[in-house]
Amino acid sequence: MTRSVRRTRRMLQLAGAGAAALMALSACSSSSDSAKSKDTSASSGSSDSPKLSGDVTVFAAASLKESFTALGKEFEKQHPGTHVNFNFGGSDTLAASITGGAPADVFAAASPKTMKIVTDKKDAAGTPATFVRNQLEIATLPGNPQKVASLKDLTKSGLKVVLCDKTVPCGAAAQKALDAGHLKLTPVSYEQDVKGALNKVELKEADAAVVYKTDVHAAGGKVEGVEFPESAKAINDYPIVLLKNAPNAQTAKAFIALVQSAEGQKVLSQAGFLKP
Repeated sequence: MTRSVRRTRRMLQLAGAGAAALMALSACSSSSDSAKSKDTSASSGSSDSPKLSGDVTVFAAASLKESFTALGKEFEKQHPGTHVNFNFGGSDTLAASITGGAPADVFAAASPKTMKIVTDKKDAAGTPATFVRNQLEIATLPGNPQKVASLKDLTKSGLKVVLCDKTVPCGAAAQKALDAGHLKLTPVSYEQDVKGALNKVELKEADAAVVYKTDVHAAGGKVEGVEFPESAKAINDYPIVLLKNAPNAQTAKAFIALVQSAEGQKVLSQAGFLKP
């Protein structure tokens, strides 16, 4: 083989190696560009998630006050720029306000019956979902000086007993429990919501009141709770729903999602609510 032929072959081999290296470099570059492109699209996709902001107005049963207030603070912490406003009261009064045009985003009622006031007027967006349940308990003065041990004991002469109004879910449930025990009771007063009934005992204006377990729990040492078997016949389902004319529907949906989440359910369970 002549020297010139050898030289030519060597140049061709070098050229081939160079071309292969260029192709490999090009492939790496292409792969890197593709990865960058994916990273860019992934990050832009996450930024597409709308940021929640603005006020949310929640109309909720009085018995939800402590747990919903805690959840409202947690929601604001998770979504800076949002603020949750609450209107707590008797479910029937809140429902009447909503159907009367009061601006609200969410309604959480203490019974399906009071929620029906809103759904019948087509003021709900979607179907209400039960998120917790609640059971009655007798609240007495600390130490239970009147020795109340049963629902029947509330019918004793001279005992000052307070009930929620029959139009309010806690009052309707109390009546259902009394019917289950074949008992008749004339209270010294009917209160417009469960907190009003409990307050009478806390202020020592009444010896006992039929309220929810959650309210006895929230009161701490201000009252003493007495369980009674008839309460199992009057457990209330609590439904929640987004309202049709919600001023801030997107953020309201996120609040409802928090209530229904494992985190929300934990807060509600700790307050004494039963799982749905």
